[in-house]
Amino acid sequence: QVQLVESGGGLVQTGGSLRLSCAASGGTTSTYVMGWFRRAPGKEREFVATVSRAGTKRYYADSIKGRFTISRDNAKNTMTLQMNTLQPEDTAVYYCAARVGVTGEVETSSSRYTYWGQGTQVTVSS
Repeated sequence: QVQLVESGGGLVQTGGSLRLSCAASGGTTSTYVMGWFRRAPGKEREFVATVSRAGTKRYYADSIKGRFTISRDNAKNTMTLQMNTLQPEDTAVYYCAARVGVTGEVETSSSRYTYWGQGTQVTVSS
């Protein structure tokens, strides 16, 4: 059973930066496709970014492209989301997710992920 724990959320002003981390345990991280999703107040959960097993392929939502960077360190069983130039519309609970995947695979659909963290709140003040 894989467990995912997010950290790094908080309150930041418009234009600021935050770095989210997702720590995985209970499984072999290098076999998992991983991703970040978010849920803003009153909205459905939406895809943010995903990274392949080896970290060589990445895919981003258009809304955050150029501002956010996803990465992973399989030796440390961690995934990160560097968020720059944050905007009030980025305010949400951010979740990390994982599922077993094949080499080079990425995943944008939340319904296809098996494991989820509990989320970390990001609030961007205007």
